[in-house]
Amino acid sequence: MTKGIITKVAGPLVIAEGMRDANMFDVVRVSNQRLIGEIIEMHGDKASIQVYEETSGLGPGEVVESTGVPLSVELGPGLIGSIYDGIQRPLNEIMKVAGNNLTRGVEVPSLDHKKKWHFTPAVKTGDKVSAGDCLGTVKETNAVVHKIMVPNKISGTVKSVKEGDFTIDDTVAVLDNNGKKENITMTVKWPVRVGRPYKRKLSPDILLTTGQRTIDTLFPIAKGGVAAVPGPFGSGKTVVQHQLAKWAAADIIVYIGCGERGNEMTDVLNEFPELKDPRTGNSLMERTVLIANTSDMPVAAREASIYTGITIAEYFRDMGFTVALMADSTSRWAEALREMSGRLEEMPGEEGYPAYLGSRLAQFYERAGRVIVNGTGDTEGALSVIGAVSPPGGDISEPVSQATLRIVKVFWGLDANLAYKRHFPAINWLTSYSLYTDQLQKWFAQNASEDFMELRGRLMSLLQDEAELQEIVNLVGMDALSANDRMKLETARSIREDYLHQNAFDPVDTYTSLKKQVLMMRAILLCYDKSVEALKDGADIDLLVNISVRERIGRLKYEDEKNIDEEFDSISAILDKEIKDVIERSED
Repeated sequence: MTKGIITKVAGPLVIAEGMRDANMFDVVRVSNQRLIGEIIEMHGDKASIQVYEETSGLGPGEVVESTGVPLSVELGPGLIGSIYDGIQRPLNEIMKVAGNNLTRGVEVPSLDHKKKWHFTPAVKTGDKVSAGDCLGTVKETNAVVHKIMVPNKISGTVKSVKEGDFTIDDTVAVLDNNGKKENITMTVKWPVRVGRPYKRKLSPDILLTTGQRTIDTLFPIAKGGVAAVPGPFGSGKTVVQHQLAKWAAADIIVYIGCGERGNEMTDVLNEFPELKDPRTGNSLMERTVLIANTSDMPVAAREASIYTGITIAEYFRDMGFTVALMADSTSRWAEALREMSGRLEEMPGEEGYPAYLGSRLAQFYERAGRVIVNGTGDTEGALSVIGAVSPPGGDISEPVSQATLRIVKVFWGLDANLAYKRHFPAINWLTSYSLYTDQLQKWFAQNASEDFMELRGRLMSLLQDEAELQEIVNLVGMDALSANDRMKLETARSIREDYLHQNAFDPVDTYTSLKKQVLMMRAILLCYDKSVEALKDGADIDLLVNISVRERIGRLKYEDEKNIDEEFDSISAILDKEIKDVIERSED
């Protein structure tokens, strides 16, 4: 075991000599307080260590001890429902050991090694298995059946496997690996900076349905896709991520609070256990892993929390689950990189961020994807990553936002003006985009409606026309517009207020199925088309704008899913009658 001596302490950076036998990214224990750190740079026998705990009081001459292993997470039953800090220490267990005042150097196991889980074998003696194959299952919660898989780089014949109640350290199966005996337990360790292997990546051509109309219709994200949610303070990044955690078509949610304010993380910790999972009716925590790393924790731990989260997410992806990872927010991680880079006296890039900021972000996001996982057969798993970005003052020209936008395929730009108008989600429809739209065309045609993309295109063009017409209205007033242009403005207002605006707290409006989205779009465009036809027949624009059926169209979003067809047919019939009345009254 390598031991070195501290020569310099600069905030979270510690320099130690005599570390010639240590390796890059090894975990070290610093001083007698046994603070956790990680080697991030080596020069001869000098190691630069980023320490994941408060370093005040440390001084030169104290001992640094290398563990000889890279920063790793413990993977196995017990992950679901847990609340961890950035280096996978369970906060509940830390509280039992240290009370409410978090002491430094606390050592607690990541998983409960005493609890017994019921293991049900999925293989029998004599079966041939390879890395990634399922040996058996553990029912972890009502929502999650945890697969115990053959560890990486191990294959062979099953010599013995038994059903029963075991701790995660007990042997549940024995494999014969070319004459070598392999004892398999229910837990495995994995280095966080190394992506877990898979057979091959698949094209992102299946929609990750979220039930949020602005996202599903205008700016969709594919399963295994990556999205960024930049926005200024108070624009609703966290609420958007809460909605996605609750409603996205994902089996497992991994939520990383990376350097967020303590009160925001407290909200998450209080709300998630209270949120009802629409799939099971139980707590959402039954399929969620929370990683809480708040802004008052040492900055270095922010980087660890990002890697810890995505490694846990990959582990569940390898079981064949669809996983959604929420990182809130990657800007705080970038700030940690900037601080460490400054203390290492590296050449700074733009605004003081390190020159490798873009490549670090890319390494994180590229671990997302829809893949065929290791093992016999073609099991599919998906990991989608949604990263919030907090640009100062909402200015997305700053380096973190720009580096993120070069990597991700979906940009949901949150707008402070929309947020102040209480428009949720405050995604700006003129600046946001999704590069998955073309690949999802076929999926939408088969699973939503053959004319889905056409309806979406018409909505987008009406919203863009509205932005241009609004400039004219601001200059010379509404009277300068033609009747057709006024109709466009009214329809765009209906799209904004009746379709894109969604009430996250309304039991019906909080989630909208694709079928209902299609009928809502049809109702708005049907009203527009019939009104334009009526204008050609001499109808009065003021009468057309005030027909009462428009209110019925506006209330369609609060209509229960099972009554939606009936309500749409009713609206179509009333629309025809009211427009006929308007034409007759206009002729008089």
